[in-house]
Amino acid sequence: MRKSCFGETQIIGMIKEQEAGMPTAEVCRRHGLSPATFYKLKSKYGGMEVSEAARLKALEDENAELKRLLADTMPDNVVLKDLLGKNWRR
Repeated sequence: MRKSCFGETQIIGMIKEQEAGMPTAEVCRRHGLSPATFYKLKSKYGGMEVSEAARLKALEDENAELKRLLADTMPDNVVLKDLLGKNWRR
């Protein structure tokens, strides 16, 4: 997935501008993004504070690392099960 050029604080600031009454088209024009991108970011970060967004990012990073670790150990697990299965049949 492509990395956003905006940080969490900028995204939350844009959402707060729009919630304060600025038209969505004006917010998008000022920050140089499409309305579709704005609404996608709003669905992810809407209603959050900066500290909550930072925690979400940390949890997503940790989850990705755990998934990589699990994917690395799965082939080893399969090989060990195959070896144990062959030894038990003798």
